[in-house]
Amino acid sequence: MATEDLVKHIGMNETFSRRGFLKGAAALSIAHSVSAMAETSEGDSRKGRTFAYAGCYTGAVGDGSNGKGIYLFEMDPHTGALSLLKLAAEAASPSWLSLDPSGRYLYAANEITNFDGTNGSVSAYAVDRTSGDLRLINTVSSEGGGPAYLTTDADGKYVFVANYAGGSIAVFPILADGSLGRACDVHRDSGLVGSTTPTNAPPGSFAWSGHDAPHAHMILADPKNRFVLHTDLGQDRIYVHRFDQSKGKLSPAATPFISLPTGDGPRHLAFHPNSRWLYSIQEEASTLTFFHYDPSTGSLAPQQTISTLPSRFTGTSFASGVRVSADGRFLYAANRLHDTIAVFSIESDGSLKYLGEVSTMGDYPNQFNIDPSGRFLYACNRKSDVITAFSIDRDTGLLTFTGHYTPVGSASCIVFAG
Repeated sequence: MATEDLVKHIGMNETFSRRGFLKGAAALSIAHSVSAMAETSEGDSRKGRTFAYAGCYTGAVGDGSNGKGIYLFEMDPHTGALSLLKLAAEAASPSWLSLDPSGRYLYAANEITNFDGTNGSVSAYAVDRTSGDLRLINTVSSEGGGPAYLTTDADGKYVFVANYAGGSIAVFPILADGSLGRACDVHRDSGLVGSTTPTNAPPGSFAWSGHDAPHAHMILADPKNRFVLHTDLGQDRIYVHRFDQSKGKLSPAATPFISLPTGDGPRHLAFHPNSRWLYSIQEEASTLTFFHYDPSTGSLAPQQTISTLPSRFTGTSFASGVRVSADGRFLYAANRLHDTIAVFSIESDGSLKYLGEVSTMGDYPNQFNIDPSGRFLYACNRKSDVITAFSIDRDTGLLTFTGHYTPVGSASCIVFAG
């Protein structure tokens, strides 16, 4: 594929000045990367390469339509730069991606509402560990509209899916060839929804989205694979389920859910490496809540709530992602509209201390991720069609922009395979 075709594939657009600047810089970078690839010998060693897969919106859901599917990049371990290899899979809004524990299979949540009626879909891909290429294995209904998140269990036997538009969660068995079987369990959230006015939003906020109905937003197994937790943004709840690993069935834990302040909108969760601390980010309130987690019962006990925004901030912002560093010393949170990554230290008791923030150098960070080495953080700026790279100071946790812009149309998600 020619360089100009690759640029077209990832949705370059020079009509808006801010986006034009970001994409212009990215276009020069990507053209150089593609040229360099052409000069690389096919016989070069493939060992030690770090691949990155970026998912996007293709227009079926959301306000962006510049993406084409799943893009494959190679990461430079020294500079953090991403070099585009190819459009690895053309797909409809693969907005969330997850690799199985073995790294042999990649699963994509296709955030659509027109598969098999009004459902979204989930696709399974085989990963070529040498080239990074993807081969589609199969696609199944997600058993709800607009799947916004998926992940596998710790053993790589099941895929869990949260259907945002459908307000449901589903469990899918992973078969011997990596394909997905039909859902072995489906739960639909029911009951009252929260206020359209967040309890803990910053002064002057007009954030109110997502409280018209139940909206399952994230789902994951706990580190011991005994319980599965999922957030419902519309209900302001974190649900806890017992997980039957032999059957792939979920049942309510002793305390089936915990409620957060009405209207705040819990979106994503992150466990600390010690498995006993859990952090929840609230989308409409732009807050983080720290919980003590009991791995024997799945119970959650709130300890602290802190804003993801600087104390001087007033107005509207929507928090998105949250991640804990592999060493458990720092936590990162993304703010959309404010367009920053906030940095927190994790104190000896698990509480959070705000250290500051850095601009994402783009617009509307939908998700971010840290590479396997822990040296770089990548922000997916959905509305400016670019992924930006930051170096991480391992001593302070603070971020520094590397100067690398990687164009991806309506970028939503990035995952890494070493």
